[in-house]
Amino acid sequence: MFRRILLLLLAAMLPPDRDVSADPPAPDRPATVITPADIRPHVEYLASPELQGRGDPRTKNLAARYLIARFEELGLQPLFGDSYFQDVPGPKDEEGRKTRLGQNVGAFLPGDDPAVADEIIILSAHYDHLGKRGNVIYPGADDNASSVAMLLEVARHLQREPKVSRSVAFVCFDLEEHLLWGSRWFAAHPPWSLERVKLFITADLLGRSLGDLPLNTVFVMGSEHATGLKETLHQIRPAAELKVSPLGADLVGTRSDYRPFRDAEVPFLFFSSGEHPDYHTPRDTPERLDYGKLAGISNYITELCRRVANASVPPKWISKPQHELDEIHTLHRITELLLELDDQRREAGKPGLNTVQRLMVTNLNSRTAGILREGRTDPEDRPGLIRSAQLLLLAVF
Repeated sequence: MFRRILLLLLAAMLPPDRDVSADPPAPDRPATVITPADIRPHVEYLASPELQGRGDPRTKNLAARYLIARFEELGLQPLFGDSYFQDVPGPKDEEGRKTRLGQNVGAFLPGDDPAVADEIIILSAHYDHLGKRGNVIYPGADDNASSVAMLLEVARHLQREPKVSRSVAFVCFDLEEHLLWGSRWFAAHPPWSLERVKLFITADLLGRSLGDLPLNTVFVMGSEHATGLKETLHQIRPAAELKVSPLGADLVGTRSDYRPFRDAEVPFLFFSSGEHPDYHTPRDTPERLDYGKLAGISNYITELCRRVANASVPPKWISKPQHELDEIHTLHRITELLLELDDQRREAGKPGLNTVQRLMVTNLNSRTAGILREGRTDPEDRPGLIRSAQLLLLAVF
């Protein structure tokens, strides 16, 4: 999966021609279009005892059939010719016969503008998880039933509202927990040329909070690698209690299913609320999710898909992004919160950060404070900032 995730914010380089940000902002959308009651049933089924953690062919097939049934109810087209399935092959068996490691599941919403309908936005989430270890089930409610539920509800609302100009593909990847093999296979064997993909969006862990900190935040990475995406993210107004904090993808390294698309220089965004103490444990169960937060994120991503699909000019890849202060503010806010909570625990006589952890958090807090005082980021600061952020993720979260 995407291992230690702290995630952070934005930056922009605009070309001289008209870009996404030049389009007038779309009218405000209702604050709650997708509700917690819409989201919860998907999570409860996908993370139910019946599906036993979605880690073996039988239970993953049950999950895939559930996804396909929802796509069929919406009237979405199969993504892979006449099939919603894309087989991910494995090595040949001892008798030379082909084997199957897994199956990606995908559906398609055609765009209604002939001029740009062949351009595609992909919204994705992985649906596999760890399954059973001995007799213990790892339900995977947040990892990643939460994001699959988001995808299903975004698909429902985009389908039932006025058509979008560009086409939208909804892809649920298998084998994310196995070296991203499902998304890697898809990117190497797409149903159309990847040059037609104007934005790839994926999500992982949307229903909790980073380290169970009191943060009603979703982090988004990748906007620094495409024109116009920072502006678009800023233009969309999230639910009143939700904060959207974009970050540079380099701060956490390669994580989750965006990797093969990033490597192919396809503009991408990766949404996550971050890892928590129940990540990859049997405690990752449906009742522990924050469904209000998950619904708010789902509404935000719905509007993001709508705006990019209807923009006059799609995002374009930026190889060497410039980094701005938004992500520094995010890092500083997280380290301040960690230090405040550690002080409170110490005062209450409870265990907190150890000496090494406290030193790492304090150092990053001081580093970000210095950058904010200067009011600018320098390229020479970046390697040290990356090292500090990744050490924090490994040592604290």
